[in-house]
Amino acid sequence: MHEHASARNTLAQMIGDGDLEGLLHEAEALHGHRCPMLALGVKAGQYAINYLYPPHHAHGHGHSHGHGHGHSHGPGPGEVVALLEGVNCFVDGIQLVTGCTLGNNGLVVQDLGKTAVTVARRLDGAAVRLAVRADFREQMLARYPAAAPLFEKVVLRQEAAPEERHRFQHLWEAIARRELAVPLEEQFVVQHLTIKPPDTRPNMATVVCSRCGEGVLAAKAKLKDGQNLCPGCAGESYLLLSGRGFESCAG
Repeated sequence: MHEHASARNTLAQMIGDGDLEGLLHEAEALHGHRCPMLALGVKAGQYAINYLYPPHHAHGHGHSHGHGHGHSHGPGPGEVVALLEGVNCFVDGIQLVTGCTLGNNGLVVQDLGKTAVTVARRLDGAAVRLAVRADFREQMLARYPAAAPLFEKVVLRQEAAPEERHRFQHLWEAIARRELAVPLEEQFVVQHLTIKPPDTRPNMATVVCSRCGEGVLAAKAKLKDGQNLCPGCAGESYLLLSGRGFESCAG
């Protein structure tokens, strides 16, 4: 284990041991609630890290993609990058388990509207892509028929009564936990590949906006009439990232 990664010691142990329930509990604290897509993010992240950094077992070395007993040193800060292809609850499971976040430049979002992630080692580009199967929702609701009508009313039509929403939330949390035990291959299409990891190092040079007086990254500043202006003061459009993905907004 990298000494400077000690803050993630407990998570690394859970990942190496295949403790998906423990990881889901930690992810729930980050995400705010438990749901099937969060559980899938946890499963995808655990599989990816154990594939790239195999746990060490008492009887040798091997990949642990389910429950087992061993420990994994895991990646150190900045050693892996996660390329997400959409934005939904899945993302927080990936962030918690892989340690890749927007703030540490380990998370890259390609707004393709897909629930998929590629996790790669920066050193050599070894990577694994996990994409949620196109029929996942259909198959999951078939496993839990009581959830199907509630999903329709609460999530799709958003017209459920308060008691229905409450009942759905409890059912959805139970389903999330049960989905941890479903074989990974029934939920994901998995590809092992080699990629060229993107260079996400930020340019930290800053300038002061001549109008509002606040600091702004030089790469984002606009030069107008000899003055450096932040995008807001310059009236420039900008990208907004939300649960709907990237959207262009007027300045």
